[in-house]
Amino acid sequence: MSTPQEYVQQKAAASGSSFYYAFLFLPPPRRAAITAFYAFCREVDDVVDEVSDAGVAASKLAWWRGEVARAFAGQATHPAMQALMPHAAAYGIESRHLLAVIEGCEMDLTQTRYLDFPALERYCHLVAGVVGEVAARIFGQTQEATTAYAHKLGLALQLTNIIRDVGDDAMRGRIYLPINELQQFDVKAHEITNRAHSPRFVALMQFQADRARRCYDEALALLPDADRRAQKPGLMMASIYRTLLDEVQAENFQVLHQRISLTPLRKLWLAWKMQALGRF
Repeated sequence: MSTPQEYVQQKAAASGSSFYYAFLFLPPPRRAAITAFYAFCREVDDVVDEVSDAGVAASKLAWWRGEVARAFAGQATHPAMQALMPHAAAYGIESRHLLAVIEGCEMDLTQTRYLDFPALERYCHLVAGVVGEVAARIFGQTQEATTAYAHKLGLALQLTNIIRDVGDDAMRGRIYLPINELQQFDVKAHEITNRAHSPRFVALMQFQADRARRCYDEALALLPDADRRAQKPGLMMASIYRTLLDEVQAENFQVLHQRISLTPLRKLWLAWKMQALGRF
């Protein structure tokens, strides 16, 4: 029987996520907190991605809502929450943060298309901006302005994910690219579902990539100097994901037939470079 700490460690490591590489450089208490929080996010996310019946997924998310309430009342039953709760007070993690993540994942059950970018931004706020906010607190935020940086960086990371996963998401029946932008570039939803890679699709994706890059620039501009050192794990994420975005563009946005990714070694190298040299 593994401990809650071992459980969340395995959950984080098994995901193979870039986040894992950014956590490696944190001091143990902060690493334990972010690993537990990340495991919680994965658990909730997996409900939507792995449960094919929307009704069953909705009940599971309702269970998680109850679990958050129980956990903050001192009665956590899930190992991810048992691992996270000892850190909640120290790092200012509130139930509203966790409930926002659940609400964002719930949107995936009811909404498969987004009319325009503001609508997509609302989704990104819940599944990525709030996650960034909690992460910034765990990393050691001291300045109020760092919250705005964390939200903008969360948006940039999520937009990068959306660009990379267009093909995978379409297979699941979801297209996150805003409908009015598809119309602007004359790309039909069925072309994405049928994996039709065209010059129009490339132009649409270039538009998405340019916006994601602007978000990275805006995020870095918002980060107060006083918190730059503490927020290095987030900057590692920015470095890894920006490199991924460059890679996707270099491959001419061949995201409909394949999932473009960086090797673990390259992620570790980018993370180390940011840690040691403080630059991209």
